[in-house]
Amino acid sequence: MTRIKIFDTTLRDGEQSPGVNLNKSEKLEIAKQLEKLGVDVIEAGFPAASVGDFEAVKLIADTIKDSTVTALARCVKSDIDRAWSALKDTKNPRIHVFLATSPIHMEHKLKMNEDEVIETSVECVAYAKEKFKEIEWSAEDATRSDLDFLVRIITKVIDAGATVINLPDTVGFTTPEEYGAMFKYISENVPNIEKVELSTHCHNDLGLAVANTLAGIENGATQIEVSMNGIGERAGNAALEEVAVLLHIRKDFYPYHTRAVLKEIKRTSDLVSNLSGMQVQRNKAVIGQNAHSHESGIHQDGVLKNRETYEIITPELVGVTDANTIFIGKHSGSHAFKEKIAEFNMSLSDEESKAAFKAFKKITDVKKDVTDDDIYAILMEIKSESEMVERYRLNDFQINYDEDGVCTAQIEMVFPNGTVRTSKGSAFGSVEALFKTFVSMIPYTVNVIDYSMRSVGKGKDSLAEAHLKVNIENQQITGRSTNQDVLKASLDSYINAVNRFMIHEKQKAGAY
Repeated sequence: MTRIKIFDTTLRDGEQSPGVNLNKSEKLEIAKQLEKLGVDVIEAGFPAASVGDFEAVKLIADTIKDSTVTALARCVKSDIDRAWSALKDTKNPRIHVFLATSPIHMEHKLKMNEDEVIETSVECVAYAKEKFKEIEWSAEDATRSDLDFLVRIITKVIDAGATVINLPDTVGFTTPEEYGAMFKYISENVPNIEKVELSTHCHNDLGLAVANTLAGIENGATQIEVSMNGIGERAGNAALEEVAVLLHIRKDFYPYHTRAVLKEIKRTSDLVSNLSGMQVQRNKAVIGQNAHSHESGIHQDGVLKNRETYEIITPELVGVTDANTIFIGKHSGSHAFKEKIAEFNMSLSDEESKAAFKAFKKITDVKKDVTDDDIYAILMEIKSESEMVERYRLNDFQINYDEDGVCTAQIEMVFPNGTVRTSKGSAFGSVEALFKTFVSMIPYTVNVIDYSMRSVGKGKDSLAEAHLKVNIENQQITGRSTNQDVLKASLDSYINAVNRFMIHEKQKAGAY
C-alpha cells in the first residue's frame, strides 16, 4: 500500500479563520498534539507575517522532533530569510513558498505576465535551495490555471530545486473529476516529475474538499494538506480526521495508508476546537457529538444486536469513550494530579502547575465527579493565560435584579497597570449588563459578533465553557473561559478577548 503523508496546516491556514488568534503557548500545545497524532509535516505559520508568528514558528521548530516543521513564505527573498531564521536549527529544514498561477490572479493581484511569474518562482526556489533541504512550491489557484502553463512553470521550479509540488484548489472551485485530471495531466507531461512529490490542498467552498483530496491521491499525489476539524479560511480545508479515517475504513477500496494514530483524533479535535473557539458541529463526520449516537428506535435495536448494522466507525477507533471519569478527587495530592496531567502530554511550568492544581481543588469542592474533560478545561484555561503578563483581571462582580427585569452589574477589575477600579452598569439581561459594564471601563470600541455557551462533560454540575467573538478596533478576536458559574465564564471570556487583542497589538509592534 502507498503511504500518504499528512501535511497539517491547522496552525497556518486554520489560524487564518476569521477571529482565530492563538498565542505561542497554545500553538505549541497544538503542535505537540499533532506530533502525537502522527502528522508528517506541521505547517507552523507564516514567520514574515508578524513577530508573534515568527516566535511561534521558532518555538515549535525547536520543540517538535518526530514531525517535520515547515513555514509559509511568499516568493520574496525577505520572507525566505525570515523563515530560515525560524527553522534553521531543525533537523530537516523545510520551507513552503507559493505564487499564483491563474490568469485572474496574475492580472489583477500580481500584475505580472506568465514569464515574470516563472522567473520569480525559479529565482526564489533557487534562493531557498541555498538554505533548505526540502522546498515545497505551490501554484496558488492551480485549479483555475492553464494546464500547459502549469507544465512549463513546474518543470522549471523542479530544475531550480523544488522537492514537493503542491496544486491547491485555493477557492474550492473544482470537482473531483477535474482535480484528478489535473494531477494526471501534470504527471504525464512534466518531464522531470519523478524528482518530486505531488501534494493536494483543497478548500471546502462547495463541500468537495475531501472528495477532491481523494481524487488527487488516486492520480499521483502522495501528500495531502489538511487541517484538524477542517478549519481554515472561508469554508475551511479538507478535514484531516475525515481523510485519515476514510482511508482506514475503506482500505478494501483505497490502496493507501497514513501513519495517523487514529485514537488521538478526539483529543486533537477537542484541543483545536477549544483553543480556536471554533466549535465542532454536532453532526460533523467522524468526530461530531452525534457521529456515534443512535436516536431512531430501529437503529438502536440494530446496534444492540450487532454494532456493525449502523456503525461503521467505532467510537474507540477515534478516541471517543464514555469511560472518562478519573479517580482523583478532593483528597488527592499534587503528585497524583501531576501524574494525571502527564497523560495529556502537556508541558507546564512550576507556576502553571500550581495554578492548575489550585483550580482543580476548587472544582472538587463543588463537583462530585471530576473527568478528564474537566482537567483538560483547567489546563487550557491556564495555558490560555500564560502569555498574558499585562492584562485585565476580574476581582469580583455582583448582579442585582429589580422588579422591572433590569439587571445591574457591579464589576471590580484589576487593570494592566495594577490599579483597581469598580464600575456599575444596567441592561435587560445579566450577561448584557456584565458586558456593558466591563466595556465602559476600557479604552476600546468593542462589539459582540457571536456568543455561545456549552457544557464540559456531563451532569448538572458540569463546567460551563463560554466562547465569544468580538470586533475590537475593527479586528475580529475570540475569547473563551471555563467556570461552573455561567455568568463568570461569560464575563471572563469577554475579558480574555480584550487581553488577546492587547497581546496581538504588542506583537505587531514588536513588544512581545
